[in-house]
Amino acid sequence: MSLLEVNKMSVNFGGIKPVSELDLHIEQGELIGLIGPNGAGKTTVFNLLTGVYTPTEGSITFDGERIDRLKTHQIVKKGITRTFQNIRLFKQMTVIDNVKVAFNNRLSYNTVEGILRLPRYKKQEEWLQEEAMKLLRIFELDGYANELSMNLPYGKQRKLEIARALAGKPKLLLLDEPAAGMNPNETNELMHTIKMIRDEFGIAILLIEHDMHLVMSICERLVVIDYGNVIARGTPEEVQNNEKVIGAYLGQA
Repeated sequence: MSLLEVNKMSVNFGGIKPVSELDLHIEQGELIGLIGPNGAGKTTVFNLLTGVYTPTEGSITFDGERIDRLKTHQIVKKGITRTFQNIRLFKQMTVIDNVKVAFNNRLSYNTVEGILRLPRYKKQEEWLQEEAMKLLRIFELDGYANELSMNLPYGKQRKLEIARALAGKPKLLLLDEPAAGMNPNETNELMHTIKMIRDEFGIAILLIEHDMHLVMSICERLVVIDYGNVIARGTPEEVQNNEKVIGAYLGQA
């Protein structure tokens, strides 16, 4: 069984179907691109996978378990985390605190232990500090640990958002247009970062992105949707030469 299996998934908003009968599967450790023109339904797919929306038809199975009726926080615990098209950091919090907050589901001390600073609280807080710094070092953000996240350059804010998503220890990471707003140097750095995440953490990644150079360079398979329907699947080379894709999204050369 695949890590993620989406079967005939649809969602209906007052007679409008932004996603219709979507089939999708992702294996452990795969790096898959979900592409399509603006308004194609890509972010809606992410919202369905993470419990923001509930499918009106079809099913979502993750790691052998149905998740299409679970709440967002339950899905995060199962092992799916995401970033957003528009960066959603806690801007008035430090860089390290932005990462720490994502470890909440992995801490087990209770309120009394926290208030009284009992041994289990102290031990877990020390572990939390170490783990958060490990993630920041991987993304070369450790030197900014005590800076407010709002003061980071744009590209580093993107990295911080990804680091925070990884703090949830996901099996599947959803990246929603991570290169949006980046300059070419930042985009190239991001490409290496995404590859490093997959190799270092051994997790699957589903990527929405409009930067075709990035998509074609790092994705192993692509799924192309238009008006909520899949119009093509395959390797980057196969998709790039698909007439439906050329007409709907990539455009004529």
